[in-house]
Amino acid sequence: MVLPTGLLEAVRNYLDITWDDVAGDEKLTGIIARGMKYLNQIAGGELDYSEEDKPRELLLDYCLYARSHSLGEFQGNYLHELLSLQIAQEVKRYDQEQNTDIQ
Repeated sequence: MVLPTGLLEAVRNYLDITWDDVAGDEKLTGIIARGMKYLNQIAGGELDYSEEDKPRELLLDYCLYARSHSLGEFQGNYLHELLSLQIAQEVKRYDQEQNTDIQ
C-alpha cells in the first residue's frame, strides 16, 4: 500500500518522533498501512488520508494506540467516531448512487 505524500511525516509529528530511525519508520509505515486498511474496512471503501479530516484524525489516533501497544482499546474508545465515519460514508455512497440514477 502506498502512503499519501507527507502522511509518514504527519504521523511522526503527531507522535512526537523527532529523531531519524529508518527501522522505526519502516515499522511506523506498517502501522499506518494497517490503520488505513482497518479504517477503510470500517467505512466500506477507500478514504482520503491526505486532508485534515476525520479519516486522517482517526488514523493518527490509531497509530498512537498501535505504537503504545494499546490497540485493543482503540475501538472501544473511538466507537462513536468509527460509527459516525461509517454512517457518513454510507450516506455519501447513497447520494452518489441517487445522482447517477437521476442522470
